Amino acid sequence: MIEADFAIMHKTRPARDQVEITEVTGRVRDKIAIVGDDVIMTGGTLLANVKALREAGVKGVWVYATHGVFCGNALEKFHGAPIDGIVVTDTVPIDHLAAPANLTVLPVAGLLAETIMNVFADDSVSAIFGGENQLF
Repeated sequence: MIEADFAIMHKTRPARDQVEITEVTGRVRDKIAIVGDDVIMTGGTLLANVKALREAGVKGVWVYATHGVFCGNALEKFHGAPIDGIVVTDTVPIDHLAAPANLTVLPVAGLLAETIMNVFADDSVSAIFGGENQLF
């Protein structure tokens, strides 16, 4: 959809709370990487991905997640991390005082309200996205 190359990062878990990226498959050198996930809990996987991408020669890294849970001291881990920007939604409250400067929190209230109204009125939910989420 965005007409861009993609890479795959191969991950292993040597222990319950440890992550290792064993390989980056794809050409990432001198490119800007966009890494997405459904949730950021501790930040371990995401930071391992960023480290592997930087070692592979990317010139920039942006990350996003639908839900920024940031358990325990996870927000602290992102201070000074080699990430150009982090984008999450406001589906989970975030301590803005502890947040790194490169964190952007997008509100979803309007989208949820419009979705609920369309369901209630028996209108198209796909219309909210301009039909861009249609598979066929």
